[in-house]
Amino acid sequence: MNPWNEFLQTQGARFTESAVQDFGNPQAELDAATKSLVLADLSHQGLLEIEGADAVTFLQGQVTNDVKLLNGSNSHYTGYCSPKGRLLALFLAFAHQDHLHLQFDRALLEPIAKRLRMYVMRSKVTIKDVSESIARFGLAGHDAELLLKAIFSSIPAAPNELVTLENGVVLRLPDATGNIPRYQIYTSAEKANELWIALASKATKVGKPVWDWLEIQAGIPEIVSATQEAFVPQMVNLDALDGINFKKGCYTGQEIVARTHYLGKVKRRTQLAHIASKVSPNAGEVLNGSDGSDAGQIVRSAPSPQGGFDVLAEVRLESLEAGIVGWQGNPLTVQDLPYSLP
Repeated sequence: MNPWNEFLQTQGARFTESAVQDFGNPQAELDAATKSLVLADLSHQGLLEIEGADAVTFLQGQVTNDVKLLNGSNSHYTGYCSPKGRLLALFLAFAHQDHLHLQFDRALLEPIAKRLRMYVMRSKVTIKDVSESIARFGLAGHDAELLLKAIFSSIPAAPNELVTLENGVVLRLPDATGNIPRYQIYTSAEKANELWIALASKATKVGKPVWDWLEIQAGIPEIVSATQEAFVPQMVNLDALDGINFKKGCYTGQEIVARTHYLGKVKRRTQLAHIASKVSPNAGEVLNGSDGSDAGQIVRSAPSPQGGFDVLAEVRLESLEAGIVGWQGNPLTVQDLPYSLP
């Protein structure tokens, strides 16, 4: 176990595989996410560093969003597609000093880094895994701003805004349902323990499932091993999240993504929904329409504070209009997303 995980264990963390599952009371942690301030370790998210004289040009030819718009004070979501326009990964991307960062599911980090390196060729680009050297925390709640202001000299005011400071980088994420502000904090491994303790003094420590629930409430999809190449970006609402730039130059899969946009043929969309089940739905599992037909699949799932599970589910719009869509006999109760779909 690495030193950071050992430290988290002293803080009461309980691990499942490589992620913090909880800090001893899962239900209390879920409840805290709805009414107070919560702090999560985000080590389950991998972090790639892309640097070199050709880094921007290289990445511009790989992803769906305009890398040139990353100026060191902002972030955006962007997709990485196969030649058939299907998502291989979904990145949270930002620039910091003289390099770019891509954050995404850590289980995909090694194969995605390997794939990216295949296309570097003679470009002056270095791709490096910095998941161990840069600590990542999530902070959410209506009092998050007050706590951050007590620790940092400046904090971002608007979603997708990023501030670089001496003791770390603070990024504001899209708010969750209920206008719950959410932030990510990046700091060095050397400063991580001290910063975590300062934040934990005012916030409830929570595991990965709680942070996943907040991400779902913000309508943020995730690509994992089970859903690689399952979706065109619009199917998981990447266009609604400003994760596709239709004016930039070519990138892998661009023709399919553009055709889907300009021909208006998005027949499947990701919905926020609740499933009253005692068993967890898993990403990639099939949804069925009222007639038993394939109606879509689970994109992301997390326990709900009210019991059951809240999910992001990619659904055929035709099936949704026709009647009940369900998972293993449990109907989906569709809820409002915190953003509008095109």
